[in-house]
Amino acid sequence: MSEISYLHPPVVWLLTDQKPGHRSQLQGLGERLQALTEAQLVWIDAGKFPVPLWRALLGIGPQMDLPRPDIIVAAGTGTHRLLLSLRRSKALTVLLMRPAFPYNWIDAAIVPAHDNPPELENILITKGVLNAVKPNRPSVDEPRGLILAGGPSRHFVWDDDIVYQQVVTLSEQFQDWQWSLSSSRRTPDSFIRRVQKSNLPNLSFYHHDETDPEWVIEALEQARVVWVSPDSISMVYEALTSGRPTGLLDLEPANNSRMAESLSDLERNGRLAPWTDRMALLKTEASTVPPLWEADRAARWVLFRWHRRPE
Repeated sequence: MSEISYLHPPVVWLLTDQKPGHRSQLQGLGERLQALTEAQLVWIDAGKFPVPLWRALLGIGPQMDLPRPDIIVAAGTGTHRLLLSLRRSKALTVLLMRPAFPYNWIDAAIVPAHDNPPELENILITKGVLNAVKPNRPSVDEPRGLILAGGPSRHFVWDDDIVYQQVVTLSEQFQDWQWSLSSSRRTPDSFIRRVQKSNLPNLSFYHHDETDPEWVIEALEQARVVWVSPDSISMVYEALTSGRPTGLLDLEPANNSRMAESLSDLERNGRLAPWTDRMALLKTEASTVPPLWEADRAARWVLFRWHRRPE
């Protein structure tokens, strides 16, 4: 898509339900809009502006003493009523997920392919969910690896023993590497306790309750390779966006999981390495494919649609 001229930097409202994953999607898109157009970002906690269902259906928004928006972006089901209530404004309305209402009720939607969205003119289908990571080169030359652990999900069968043994294998097979392991909100306490008692000399553990949202961005900058448990699609795409060589820990997929199939596609396309290819992955100096910077592609798509809107 060619560069877009604009009459003025847009005012962008970011409607959030305060869930970390949804905030990361909004942050990723918002920061790219800001970088491309010097947009003014206005964060709005949807919980502070409750909207009755009838007002959402009729498109009657609440009183909001804020700069008039040019673009309104929402992520999370907790933002749907507020977004719908604002759809009669002159702003471009954008949802970062598959909606629970007809697509033509808003101007645009950005939906990951694994959610199986329809191919419509006002839908951008992305490879994975958006995130706030930016592609970059490692900030250190030392052999440092990052392990991102998820937890039980409907897409993969989590097993403490299997994941822990793979962590031990990375530590023992690659003793000259320094490994950082981070848990997430879904990581079982039983797994966390086991890692904390492991005493592996080249492994540092970071509890998710003790890290802020910027931690993973900084950790990716310092890593030369990343391993992710496949149950966490958001962490997988954060690693791929960073441009780091990325591998998947080995867990059994659930039956008929579209997410598991989408990860298999990434393996076949050379973007992800399976656990069995760990020796080759750790010898890789840099990723052999371009980073998946979907937040940048989405921002340019949104600006193109905003630019086309009638005054």
